[in-house]
Amino acid sequence: MSELKHDWTLAEINQLFDLPFNDLLFKAHSIHRENFDPNKVQVSSLLNIKTGACPEDCSYCSQSSKYDSGLEREKLMQIQQVKEAAKKAKDLGSERFCMGAAWRNPTDKSLDVVIDMIKEVKDLGMESCVTLGMLSEPQAKKLKEAGLDYYNHNIDTSKEHYSNVITTREFQDRLDTIDHVQQAGINVCSGGILGLGETVEDRASMLQTLANMDQHPNSVPMNLLVPVPGTPFETMERPSDIDFIRSIAVARILMPQSVVRLSAGRTDMSETMQASCFFAGANSVFYGDELLTTPNVTQSRDEALFKGLGINMHQHA
Repeated sequence: MSELKHDWTLAEINQLFDLPFNDLLFKAHSIHRENFDPNKVQVSSLLNIKTGACPEDCSYCSQSSKYDSGLEREKLMQIQQVKEAAKKAKDLGSERFCMGAAWRNPTDKSLDVVIDMIKEVKDLGMESCVTLGMLSEPQAKKLKEAGLDYYNHNIDTSKEHYSNVITTREFQDRLDTIDHVQQAGINVCSGGILGLGETVEDRASMLQTLANMDQHPNSVPMNLLVPVPGTPFETMERPSDIDFIRSIAVARILMPQSVVRLSAGRTDMSETMQASCFFAGANSVFYGDELLTTPNVTQSRDEALFKGLGINMHQHA
């Protein structure tokens, strides 16, 4: 098994990004094969339990109250709706159910409602994951007691580029929440978004932040920006397919035992590009027709893709 390293320098990571594409992919795939079955992909489903009206100003997000993206605001979902959605996801083959709420941070009262939802998901025999914004230390402990398996909190981009994307909180706030989650003993799901106007150096720096955590995030979502009309980033130029695949490969090399998830933006990826991402070390996807507020690949298209690649969706990550 590969030795886990937590002291990557930017120079080392930039060297990986500079490798010839075939060499980089060969290296990443070899590491991937040492740690995972290369023909298995973990599937998770995602449900938006509260939409819109978020006070943060993330420039890519349709849920910010600062932009008019035409998104309807909705209150926190009823438990029964969540239970039905989780059951449906399970029937379709998902093993992890992720719930997202557009909050800067949850109040203790709203956290109690989410905890009831977590218990419903756990009762179905599924893994639970939530993303609720920033958490205090006591809140993280409370979620752990409720049996939460994963907490998602993306760092989005590099610390250097962060303030160009979001001004309503600091990069350090993200790291503090991740620290609270790890201290509480909950698995961390944390990654970033490509296509936010960042440089390759920013991508290296973002991956360095993740790879140099005391404990690598268990799950690393790699998102491709889905430009949302009405947000400041609606006209952002997307990275090339090759650049995106390179970033997946570098993430795999830096964090050999983490599950790398191909997250948002798959609707714009060709089958060939997704196949290359799986080869480069991605081994998880969101499964279902919608991600929080952006469309996702339909299940039948995913099934056809996996079948064509001889990939099994498996029951345990």
